[in-house]
Parts: sequence; structure tokens; C-alpha cells
Amino acid sequence: MRFVIVGYGRVGIRTADILRLEDHEVVIVDTDPEKVERAKEEGFEVYAGSGDAESVLMEAGVESADAVGGLTGDLNVNLSACVIADQYDCRTVLRIDDDYHADIYEKYAAEVDEVVYPERLGAAGAKTALHGGDFDVLGALTENLSAGSVTVGDDAAVVGERVIGVDLPGESLIYAHGREDESMTIPLPQTTIESGDTIAFMADPDLVSEVRGLLSG
Repeated sequence: MRFVIVGYGRVGIRTADILRLEDHEVVIVDTDPEKVERAKEEGFEVYAGSGDAESVLMEAGVESADAVGGLTGDLNVNLSACVIADQYDCRTVLRIDDDYHADIYEKYAAEVDEVVYPERLGAAGAKTALHGGDFDVLGALTENLSAGSVTVGDDAAVVGERVIGVDLPGESLIYAHGREDESMTIPLPQTTIESGDTIAFMADPDLVSEVRGLLSG
């Protein structure tokens, strides 16, 4: 598969590395001369320019790309890259930072296929979103937390809450969500938890039982 990664920073670098390790074709777009040079030294196909310019994305091969990830630290660039890529029937993934409010998440979630927040999910989450598949890369997400999954019970306190509003103990977080008979995906900010949903989470090993009980009821 061919992926265009807009932004060769902390998230973009790791995402590109993971994709290349899996033998995918990866193209980098960035405006920073140092990052462009670094990507070239790493052996990537690189295009210098802004990801919000259609001409640059055309040079990078957006017409033949399977997916485009707007992974810079600039929300406007990321969104523009995704909107342009959508016109070429690419799968689009938008990076947005955690310090934005939920209404901002919701505003942009409708414009792209997936919204990722790297502070929670990391580059492996962005990579998985680009693939459009289930989450089977837990080892790349963290070395310190344990992963688990649970079915939400009828009496669970989280029923009716939005995923991003669930308050879990410690550093615990929800990283995937699915309805009955549906594949698990990165939950969008407006996703509301219902009884019978499946939730995948990560937590400190000492908190796994507590988190499981909270989510299952």
C-alpha cells in the first residue's frame, strides 16, 4: 500500500517507520528543510512543501495513494491535507492535539475518516487508523501498561457517556471501541457508550481489575 505522511515530526517519523517495516510504500511531505533532509537520509521519498497545498500533494502522488495522514502539529495543515486527499478517494487521518475541547474534535471529525490524538494513542494508533483495520499492534503502543477488553454491562456507570468523557483511574485510557458485530476502531470524540459495546483499554497492571469492573458494571 502507498501512504503519504504529511509532517515528519515525532508522530510522523514513528508512523513512517512502522509502515515501512511492514513493507509499505511511504512518502513524506514537510516544509522544514532539516526534516526533509532527515527523511531523505532515512531513505524515504520526500517532497518539500506544505501539506495544505494541492500541488505539493499531487507531486507526492496523492492520486495513487491509499491513505494520507495529516500528522503535523498544525491542525489547519492537517485538516487541509485531509480535505484535499478526500477528493482523490484516499483514506484520511487527522492528527489533533489533546488540548482542544470536545466541540473542536466534533467539528473536524465529520471531515475525515479518522481523528487521532497522539498523546493518547501514539504513532502506532495513527498507523492502524491509516490501515482502517482492527487494533493488533498493542506492543507498539506502550511498554508500561497492560491491555484488556471488556463488554459494557447494562448497569455500568459509563453507559450514556462519551468515550472521551470517561474518567479512568491513573494513566488508564480507552484506545478502541466497537458495537456488537462491528470491528473495533479508534473511537471518535462524539462516540457514546452503550450497553453491549466492547471497549479495549490500557491500564497499569495494578489497575486492570478496577478498570474492568468500572467498564463492565
